[in-house]
Amino acid sequence: MPPLITFLWSVAIAVILLGGWLAVMYNALVLRRNRVDESWSDIEVQLKRRYDLIPNLVATVKGYARHEAGVFEKVTEARAAAISAKTVAEHGAAENMLSQTLKSIFAVAEAYPDLKATQNFLQLQDELKDAEDKIQAARRFYNGNVRDYNTAQQSFPINIVAAWFKFQPREFFELQEEAARSAPQVQF
Repeated sequence: MPPLITFLWSVAIAVILLGGWLAVMYNALVLRRNRVDESWSDIEVQLKRRYDLIPNLVATVKGYARHEAGVFEKVTEARAAAISAKTVAEHGAAENMLSQTLKSIFAVAEAYPDLKATQNFLQLQDELKDAEDKIQAARRFYNGNVRDYNTAQQSFPINIVAAWFKFQPREFFELQEEAARSAPQVQF
């Protein structure tokens, strides 16, 4: 074979290999990014479930403790802020506030033994505890996917592809340490 044809074949093979490598690296980043998005969606589903339980809880407690209007307003405001949060960081801050206000509503419930014994309150309490547990599990899954995505995106040689295609790092869903350690206690 003439040297020019050998050279052209070598260049063609190199271009094909480089293109294949680029496609594999790009697809790996897309896969990880999609896993992060999917796991964030799981968190949003659990948060919505929690948000849907809160009005029922407030209504149940309100029936017994009408004079605690300030507590109910704070819970309602914290819920609204959590629902309207847009970024991961905003969700974290809003969830911290909501957890604090839920503690106050359960503190009110402590003062009313009849309320603590009602079937509706006990069921809401169990459902909220279950929602809290699922949120924590979804949060751990999401943060694991974010860690894997960010690590892949920053690792050589994938970081070249990530920079070229403008893949951005993702934020962890973090709760304040104190709030995470002292999640609302819903067992009486």
